[in-house]
Amino acid sequence: MSDVGVRHRDITGGGARAAVFGVSDGLVSNVALILGVAGAHPSAPFVKVAGLAGLIGGALSMALGEYVSMKAQKELFEKEIALEAHEIKTRPDFERRELVQMYRRKGVPKEVAEDFAEHIMKDPELALNTHAREELGIDPTSIGSPIQASLASFGSFAVGAILPLFPWFFATGTAGIMLTIILAFVGAASVGALLAVFTGRSLLRTIARQVVLSGVAAGITYALGHLVGLEGG
Repeated sequence: MSDVGVRHRDITGGGARAAVFGVSDGLVSNVALILGVAGAHPSAPFVKVAGLAGLIGGALSMALGEYVSMKAQKELFEKEIALEAHEIKTRPDFERRELVQMYRRKGVPKEVAEDFAEHIMKDPELALNTHAREELGIDPTSIGSPIQASLASFGSFAVGAILPLFPWFFATGTAGIMLTIILAFVGAASVGALLAVFTGRSLLRTIARQVVLSGVAAGITYALGHLVGLEGG
């Protein structure tokens, strides 16, 4: 039997999460926008402009939102870690007792907990990492990258959003709508499969959920666009 442990993916940086959900958001939002506009039966260039605006605006909005949220989270973590570092430097005995109490709550015998804490507090970097993980629930080496998450969010949203828009560069009318629906179905199923692999959930159930939710969003906006088109006509 191999003694090599299972290797886990590093998902703490924010990039992988932003990429997966960025594709999903780009696909769902732009297929809804495109079919909503197409439902009013405008000319193909109008649908194309609307789709491009949805792609660019949505990708920029996603990137900015991801950057701001990740930046705020990173700054909060850094502030808490800095406060903990100050406590370790100025009140080492108090922090050592905190470690002992934390290990005791986990069922570690008192003597062992005290030995652990004594050993850890001798190394300031190890003490900070341990306190951050045990007390704050933060890994100081993996607190996320706002730029990584922002770029991944922008790119992945654009990838998802371009898929339903693609037919309108060469098709019009009903043909464009049908091709958009087909590509949206394929895209939604692919996103569902990717999410299933990423989360470890049921493949068929995750695909079905993604397809149904995307279909509901697209169906509602298409129906509204169609009603507006009828009233305008």
